[in-house]
Amino acid sequence: MKFKGVIPILVTPFNNDESVDVNSIHTMIQLMKNIEVDAVTILGVLGEANRLTDDERKLVISSAVEAADQLPIIVGTSSAGTRTVINHNEIANKLGATAVMVTPHAEPTPSEERIFNHFDTVLRAASVPVILQDHPASTGVHMSDNLIFRMLDELTGFAGIKLESVPTAPKLRSLKSRYKDQIHILTGLGALYGAYDLEAGSDGFNTGFAFPEVLIALLREAKINNWSSVFDIYQRFLPLIVYEQHPGVAIRKELLKLRGAITNARVRSPGAQGTEDIKNTLKHIIKNILQGTNLTKPVKL
Repeated sequence: MKFKGVIPILVTPFNNDESVDVNSIHTMIQLMKNIEVDAVTILGVLGEANRLTDDERKLVISSAVEAADQLPIIVGTSSAGTRTVINHNEIANKLGATAVMVTPHAEPTPSEERIFNHFDTVLRAASVPVILQDHPASTGVHMSDNLIFRMLDELTGFAGIKLESVPTAPKLRSLKSRYKDQIHILTGLGALYGAYDLEAGSDGFNTGFAFPEVLIALLREAKINNWSSVFDIYQRFLPLIVYEQHPGVAIRKELLKLRGAITNARVRSPGAQGTEDIKNTLKHIIKNILQGTNLTKPVKL
């Protein structure tokens, strides 16, 4: 698993009755393939994984793997229990996942030793590469640089790091200065700090921003040190990047619906649905940035 480039995190599409929309999984992944992303991630926070039954998880994974064909699939398998993570990993592996992504879990009394032991046990049992996700906003866990250093130095099986611990740039520089290209690090947070993360050495993006082709263009220009172009692209799309950062998944689902990637923008209860205000604001932002563009096709930048 080469954890670098642009790897979008996908939503889980639902029908009006909140059943999993398998057809939209295929349509959404086809759009990602047309955009030429490097892989996709499913069943993360954006994928409403905590609202799915075990059988629905299996359905989403098997449908995504079938649709992806040769496109690598990363499956989010985080859970409050170590044994549950291991079980999720085994299922993901059996269903054809390329890698899994795991976060630490918050405990009443914080303990870096327990986090280390959690990942040690998970990695020893894993038959598929593991991505370490550092996202305090969703986990409530702040992993220190030294804890991550220790895990990378002493444990075997990490295929990369998804870094979303704000401020991201200093932590990126700290990790890159120590490990260089020994470990690939992608950033997320909807590309909110995208240009600055690339300056700090990010290997790309692993996020749910609904226009991955923008992130591909940012990475392309960063690789040739064309920083004026990086910031031009970044500033052009910043209004949309910022608006996407509202809590919940409704905005991204509305965007993916506008792109023809999913049929319905339904968020599973009790999640908030997209409002008319949200829909109108998105149309206004997109008109200003991408006037006349066919959103159902890859955007050329």
